[in-house]
Amino acid sequence: MVRQATATTIIQLLKYGVIGVSNTLITLAAFYVMNTLLGLPYGLSNATGYVLGVVNSFVWNRRWVFKTGGNFWREAGLFVGGFLLCWMLQGLVSLILLEGCGMKNMAEIPWLPMKNTGQNIVMVIGMVFYTLANYAYNRFVTFRVKKNDSATSELSESCETSVKSLEK
Repeated sequence: MVRQATATTIIQLLKYGVIGVSNTLITLAAFYVMNTLLGLPYGLSNATGYVLGVVNSFVWNRRWVFKTGGNFWREAGLFVGGFLLCWMLQGLVSLILLEGCGMKNMAEIPWLPMKNTGQNIVMVIGMVFYTLANYAYNRFVTFRVKKNDSATSELSESCETSVKSLEK
């Protein structure tokens, strides 16, 4: 029973990772095109990239990773709330790095094919903070396993059976 729950969790984490990579690629691609190629402001580029990534994330996490059958609107509301909370954390980290640490005016790195080098580097650092916080939020809030779910119930039943057999 415990092995099955562990295997399920490992598979879930691997799937979450695949979706995370796709979200990251979508977010970074949108940011790069808007900020670097089109010269649009950092904030607009960042927000658009994250919105595209979060839509992709919700659809795939709900259907493929966590396979929930819960109330769609409840889960969507919690997911958006978690996104906003984690995005604000990412924004705070970005603000500190861009303005407080001076990365906004970072010199271009000749071997990197991009303008706004500091902004692109800060975007990646901010995404690490966002991803870790967002995983924790969605794992324990949006798509949390309820006590009556099968893996947890089987484990509980197994423990209860073991305790009863010891009591005899």
